[in-house]
Amino acid sequence: MIPLMLNFSGKKVVIFGGGDVGARKAGFFCPEAEVTVYSRSFSPRFTGMGASLVEKDLSGVSDEALLQLLGGSYLAVAATPDAVLNDRIGTLCRMQGILFNNARGESGDVLIPSVIRGDHFILSISTGGKSPAVSRYLREYLQSSLPGLDRMIELQERLRHYLRETEPGIGRRKAILSGVLHDREVWEALEEGEDKAWSLIERRYL
Repeated sequence: MIPLMLNFSGKKVVIFGGGDVGARKAGFFCPEAEVTVYSRSFSPRFTGMGASLVEKDLSGVSDEALLQLLGGSYLAVAATPDAVLNDRIGTLCRMQGILFNNARGESGDVLIPSVIRGDHFILSISTGGKSPAVSRYLREYLQSSLPGLDRMIELQERLRHYLRETEPGIGRRKAILSGVLHDREVWEALEEGEDKAWSLIERRYL
């Protein structure tokens, strides 16, 4: 597995299964992708998500019918409770060159990670499906440990622009940026606002 960031804008994602697992998977791709969910019934968790919900009884569905449902898909997710059906969908996806994630059955070629999103960053965490609890633990740990990460990114951007205009030495610029990033007092000052943090940086680094 190779971690990548992919642009799903305008891409078609098809999800088979309308339970809570299917809803969680759909929530990962909405609203960036065009998500369609096929199922006989749907979890309340789909409410307001923006996915297209299509009632479809998947029991006994033929390969030909599945191929029609998969048409034009960039990625498909099998999230039904029927592992045999999920594996059939995976086989069809491989034949068609469609990326595939399997919630139950044989592993697909895509893992959906635990994700932390900010205004200026995305962090993804995966244990390769071996321990979702560890992925969740790491996500919660990072969220609680770095609550001001968005503000620090904004501060670093401001500092980079300032140093380009005032500091000719690349090595010196890198040292200042790294020093600020590792300075716990700057992180603490950021909690009271960027101006206070900037004032501390001016006194200590500029």
